[in-house]
Amino acid sequence: MGPIELLHMSVFSQSFSPCGRFLAAGNNYGEIALFSLSAALSPDVTALSQKPVLTFTAHEGPVFSLLSTDCHLLSAGNGEISAWSWTELIKKNVKPVWTKRPNYKSSLEIPEINSMVISPRDNSLIVGGGDNNIHILDLEHGVFKSVLQGHSDYIHCVSVRERDGEILSGGEDGAVRIWDCRTGQSVHCIEVYKYESCARPQYGKWISCLTTDSDWMLCGGGPSLSLWHLRSLSPTSIFPLSGCQRDASFHQDMVSSLTVRACVCVSVLNDVSLALSSCCRSWL
Repeated sequence: MGPIELLHMSVFSQSFSPCGRFLAAGNNYGEIALFSLSAALSPDVTALSQKPVLTFTAHEGPVFSLLSTDCHLLSAGNGEISAWSWTELIKKNVKPVWTKRPNYKSSLEIPEINSMVISPRDNSLIVGGGDNNIHILDLEHGVFKSVLQGHSDYIHCVSVRERDGEILSGGEDGAVRIWDCRTGQSVHCIEVYKYESCARPQYGKWISCLTTDSDWMLCGGGPSLSLWHLRSLSPTSIFPLSGCQRDASFHQDMVSSLTVRACVCVSVLNDVSLALSSCCRSWL
């Protein structure tokens, strides 16, 4: 990769290995880089030890989403999902275990896949992306079994509320939809930008991140990062953070969020956050 390509490279996705020793990062050129966290966090760290231990081309277009399972690294690009064996990647053997494509309306339609999450309840992969729909892949049989329709614009993020058998999705249309996994129907639609306490018209209405923890949901994007009680469907806390949040998560009794400025606003995982930041900078 030449200096011009490096200058214009963006890291779109990251995921830790199940053993916690490696970090995978995907960029806009369709490449996945594997970093050794033990080397990056070593007291004797050098510029070389922060370089990728493996770099390979996974997709023809950008790697929009990465997700780790107990055995595989799942990567998603334009219209396709590939699975890579972590055991083989660590050995620097690059060959996809499988590649799947959702059942799009047209063979010419190649929408991006922005978000993936595993549903442990039925061992399925929930996929959201540029065709405004949620596709559900049965991982045991390797087939897409259903499509959830309701968003009017493309989907940025998906999450699973396992205890209640529900899927949550957030999109460019400003809506967070709650879906019943059994019926495939949207049972609630929260238009976050319409709540005065959350609205930030200068940033738009899009929902770029959401996550759930039992009866609680954390979401943000154009609207302010906010904590919602799902049984009452009402916001309980608004976090006055600048910029648009790209990622958010719960950790014990705290939350963490990542803004478009690539800084961790709230985090208790300082060493891991530092490793992720320094590794991605070293790739650049």
